[in-house]
Amino acid sequence: MEAFEKFEVWKRSSRLAVSLYKSLVNCKDYSLKDQLTRAAVSVPSNIAEGFERNSNRQFAQFLQIAKGSCGELRTQLYICSEIGEPDAKIAHEYRLEAVEISKMLQGLIKNCRNNDN
Repeated sequence: MEAFEKFEVWKRSSRLAVSLYKSLVNCKDYSLKDQLTRAAVSVPSNIAEGFERNSNRQFAQFLQIAKGSCGELRTQLYICSEIGEPDAKIAHEYRLEAVEISKMLQGLIKNCRNNDN
């Protein structure tokens, strides 16, 4: 593959980050908003950075970081759903998408490791 933009996991994680930003546009809790958006943006950013390293080993390492950010985002969304920012239903949908993204990342990590030999 010649570009990280072709990975479905990059596309989905980018869309999730954009959607999260839009849903928090009126959020007055700036530290919460910052924490959520930083975790969300970290996922596609680490996919891209790892891919550009041109090494399966380094790509897998950055995918693991992206997967960790996915877990961080899910945790923050659990907390947010309890306080209503964003709406609990939206937070639940974001968590489900983050779970799917995490699974996709795990598959890609496995693939990178298998191709590193």
